Amino acid sequence: MRVLVTGGAGYVGSHAVRALCAAGHEVTVLDDLSSGHAAAVLPPARLVVGDLADRELLEAVRSRRTFDAVMHFSACIEVGESVVDPLKYYDSIAANTVGLLRAMQAAGVRRLVFSSSAAVYGVPESSPIRESNPRRPASPYARAKNAVEWMLEDSAAAWGLGFAALRYFNAAGASADGRLGEDHEPETHLIPNVLRVALGRAERVRVFGTDYDTPDGTCVRDYVHVEDLADAHVRALQALSPGAARVYNCGTGRGASVREVIETARSVTGHSIPSEEHPRRPGDVPLLVADATRLREELGWAPSRPSLREIIASAYAWHRAHPDGFNDRRKE
Repeated sequence: MRVLVTGGAGYVGSHAVRALCAAGHEVTVLDDLSSGHAAAVLPPARLVVGDLADRELLEAVRSRRTFDAVMHFSACIEVGESVVDPLKYYDSIAANTVGLLRAMQAAGVRRLVFSSSAAVYGVPESSPIRESNPRRPASPYARAKNAVEWMLEDSAAAWGLGFAALRYFNAAGASADGRLGEDHEPETHLIPNVLRVALGRAERVRVFGTDYDTPDGTCVRDYVHVEDLADAHVRALQALSPGAARVYNCGTGRGASVREVIETARSVTGHSIPSEEHPRRPGDVPLLVADATRLREELGWAPSRPSLREIIASAYAWHRAHPDGFNDRRKE
């Protein structure tokens, strides 16, 4: 298939692009490089630099090339920032998706894989979380993701869009060959910030919230290796047909607390990794662990590297080899 990947120069998007190319698909990436990296788009994928909000550019990309499907990653991603600047997130996630869906409808493209989030569940009633759990998003980021899921459902009913919304939990790790990894500026994700301390680039890691109703008082998350997540996206795309509506949780079914992540990183790196406690961050929820039974049964997916130690070890190898990330801070 010819696939347009929005946000394909970002962390998860770049891994998905590589998996798509490996599966024989022809890939065009549309990314404004505000948080992604040109160096993360590996050949034979083609990169078009531009903003998804630029409707003229989107139309020009569409008119130059016929696409069979779209994989949609483009979005701002920080929960805390969304609380402070909610309209930025509704623009980035919801409004831009409206424009993308209009372009797809006009072009007759009826296959879409959407990068959704476990954040749509809010504080879950039970754990592990199933796709049938109520959606109670607790932040503007999560509410914008939830709004897009409603858009997709309505578009499926109205004009035959076939979509898969992948509600993934915490993406982590780096590619097995060390070519792709996580490089955000600023970095707010736990594992890379823990590893920055181990590599001497920060004095200590901050622990946000130690009074949650969890075994050790810190937030618990389900960490899924980014290459396993990319594999889930490719499988979802290849299973899609126009009019089909699919929703999948992407996770391992195992939760790890912030303290457990730090302890595992200490073991992997041999560094003491000092930490300091801070108040809770707005928008964070105590516990997010996936029930990914549907993804396993319908698409035959299973995580190849489910252990937290393996995930952290792959991330550590990448950060050691790339202390300055992709080193393309000049966005050209």
